Amino acid sequence: MAEDLEDPREVPWHPRLAERVLGHDEEMARFTSAIASGRPHHAWLITGPRGIGKATLAYKLANHVLSLANPAQTPRWIAARSHPDLFVLERGFTDSKPKRLKQEIVVDDARRMSEFFSHTSGSGGWRIAIVDCADELNTEAANALLKLVEEPPDKALILLLSHRPGRLLRTLRSRCRRLTLSALDEATVGDILNRLPLPAADGDALAAAARLSGGSPGRALELRDSLGAKAFDNFLKARSLTPGTKLAVAGYFAQRQAAVQDFEIFADLLLDWLAREAAAEPGTDRAAALARAHQEISATRGVVAGYNLDRRTAALNALATIEDALKAA
Repeated sequence: MAEDLEDPREVPWHPRLAERVLGHDEEMARFTSAIASGRPHHAWLITGPRGIGKATLAYKLANHVLSLANPAQTPRWIAARSHPDLFVLERGFTDSKPKRLKQEIVVDDARRMSEFFSHTSGSGGWRIAIVDCADELNTEAANALLKLVEEPPDKALILLLSHRPGRLLRTLRSRCRRLTLSALDEATVGDILNRLPLPAADGDALAAAARLSGGSPGRALELRDSLGAKAFDNFLKARSLTPGTKLAVAGYFAQRQAAVQDFEIFADLLLDWLAREAAAEPGTDRAAALARAHQEISATRGVVAGYNLDRRTAALNALATIEDALKAA
């Protein structure tokens, strides 16, 4: 059935469809300078927080290189996933019905990449593979990729994306040249969101998503229509945690089943805020109190998820914990 083959990653704002990269000019320049030298390193590890544009940058780097041989067709072929000299290694689908994305990149997928590099270039130029992302490689797939990186074919480039490079094989990291991307500023995140072909959205919702995203456009997309993000925004705007404020914030989670994902987003934002506030005043009573609140809310969150407890009550308890911490400080 056709619906079995639908890929949840295939959205109108997929990274390969982006017109340009915003906010990572220095990294783009480092790579293009290496290509211009005629002898670039064969493996590049692109790191940084999730959602800040690593995949967008990788596709633009691939476009830059492949356009050297065929500038007219390359952008269109990449957009259509049909460029003969570009391979994307990512999680495949299970054999179940309906098909679902696998939890990891398996060795058979990594071997298909090796097979790709065993063929000559269709345009006579470079062959490029994007690994999106290397964090999802299982042990066998990682070792297969390592072998390819250790013995690269001629005119081959491998671009590995990683949110947590410290978890990759040390030998794999050591054989790659690194491009480290930083979180973007709020204005750049907002600019990126405004350029995307998104469904009509409240301008205030987009601005709030950019503000809460931590410099990640990908995170902002998750937050754009989230009740959890709106609840947290109300928390931030509140002058004090009055009973009315706490009830208003917790009210976003009144619908028990619909609140599950929204509460996770709210909890993430709340814990991030506590961590930032505690780190801003190291060694103070306020920092210690907020750190204890962070630990308590984090532990309670796991219990709430494990037993599917009421999220509205959980939100009220989290806010009460923060109120107590602020009073104690």
